Amino acid sequence: MEILTHLRKMRTSLGDGNMATYKLQLFQNLVHEGELLMNDLVGKPITISFTGEINCIETGKKIKKTFGEGLSYDSWLKSPAASPSVINPELSQIHEGIALRDFEWEQANHNQPHITYLSKTSGIKVGVTKAANKFSRWIDQGAIEGIVLAETPYRQLAGLIEVALKEHLADKTAWQAMLKNEVNTTESLLNVKNKMLNLLPEDLVMFASDHDEITTINYPVLQFPAKIKSLKLDATTEFSDTLAGIKGQYLIFRHGVVFNIRAHSAYQIKITF
Repeated sequence: MEILTHLRKMRTSLGDGNMATYKLQLFQNLVHEGELLMNDLVGKPITISFTGEINCIETGKKIKKTFGEGLSYDSWLKSPAASPSVINPELSQIHEGIALRDFEWEQANHNQPHITYLSKTSGIKVGVTKAANKFSRWIDQGAIEGIVLAETPYRQLAGLIEVALKEHLADKTAWQAMLKNEVNTTESLLNVKNKMLNLLPEDLVMFASDHDEITTINYPVLQFPAKIKSLKLDATTEFSDTLAGIKGQYLIFRHGVVFNIRAHSAYQIKITF
């Protein structure tokens, strides 16, 4: 079977047995045309071919390179999806009626209940996401476990909690170790959560979450790579191998090549399987 599509981040959810489920969203430029369940392709040979076309995911115009996740430079400067408060949640001011870029978008996305969480990828990290988005967020980063640390009514507060804990915990994922399934800690997320809550400033303690459930996440991976080589479509326009698994937003191939779907948003590819 052969599918022609412009890439977007895979849609993720937590399925039966806490298995991460991946669906590739199929687009012809800006037009959504369905989805492909990627879990079904694990263990099968596939070919990815880059057509040479890249189209901004907001305007649809043809571009030579992307900024952010699939944006043209002009869109990256203006888009709410690339707002400073996306990367640094503590900068959000929409709860005060102040929009950094787009009032309606920030109301819908940042003036909503958020969580500060701990997740276990290669180590334990702290992060922020909308409360309704926690499972997808953990899957997107390849976490094998996640726990809610704090619950807040809007984004800025969750970001302030994250900032308070950054000196004690990482806020980035070591992606190569994550893809190798290397975990450098055996400490329980609940133990770390309790330690971190004791370090919170007094004015933020009230947002501590009483939910202590640790969510375990499994991934559709038959074989983790011992060594990793990243596939970049600008350098390698066609690639074939057996899909050995999916973790984070990466396709993992049998011979150690990994392909970051999210980093190639807006690229038009032909996928054959």
